[in-house]
Amino acid sequence: MKLRPSRIHHRLRQGHHPAVLKLNLADPRVVELACLAGTDALWFCMEHVPVDWLALEGLIRAARIYDVDTLVRVARGSYSDYLRPLEAGATGIIVPHVGTPEEARQIVEWVRCHPLGKRPMDGGNVDGQFCQVPLTDYIRHANSERLIVLQIESPEALDRVEAIAAVPGFDMLLFGPGDFSCRIGKPGELDAPEVVAARKRVASAARQHGKHAMTAGLIAPFADLLAEGHRVFNIGADVIGLGGYFHQRVAAFGQMVATGS
Repeated sequence: MKLRPSRIHHRLRQGHHPAVLKLNLADPRVVELACLAGTDALWFCMEHVPVDWLALEGLIRAARIYDVDTLVRVARGSYSDYLRPLEAGATGIIVPHVGTPEEARQIVEWVRCHPLGKRPMDGGNVDGQFCQVPLTDYIRHANSERLIVLQIESPEALDRVEAIAAVPGFDMLLFGPGDFSCRIGKPGELDAPEVVAARKRVASAARQHGKHAMTAGLIAPFADLLAEGHRVFNIGADVIGLGGYFHQRVAAFGQMVATGS
């Protein structure tokens, strides 16, 4: 039996720029719609979205049917909270609010297997094909094809971002412009000079230390994001897309009523 490789990893190795869509709606049908659009990966969230573990496993399974990667932003917690999405078949995890290199090392230790970390072994879930693959293959796959993304979201984390990026064993840094803008007293001002400078610094730190930079959205001209070193791009969210469509349809109908045509 063959374990599924990461589509994001493959795309990056080929010099491409993987596209990610963020989904807040915990419905496998929404997952399938996003996959049919041709995205490389989906971003699910357990930090802010009330989704349970069994529902999450179903969402991941729906994406896997289409050979689409899944990244799960975990809730801050113990090693079990970080392993369960991976054991449910997720391609990777996004850990929010990482603030120190010590935290980064702890995450790697929890999630990576020996010799990179100290991850507890099971293999009896979908990620190990329910003990149907050799343990050596399972370990190799967990260390090479599963993604660890660390999110930088505060001025304190930014001050230490180079030291965080230097920690071995994880794959990407993701700058969180929303929380960062709130923390500096400029909520939602994603083009504020301080926010732009922070975004650039995170991408630079990632590049200098052999990590990939991921952007939380197309929050600047694409050419600028590329020049800064971003390689993985979140390009939209289900709730934003649906909200925009619903507003457009209601407004269009109101216009029809007003004009009689």
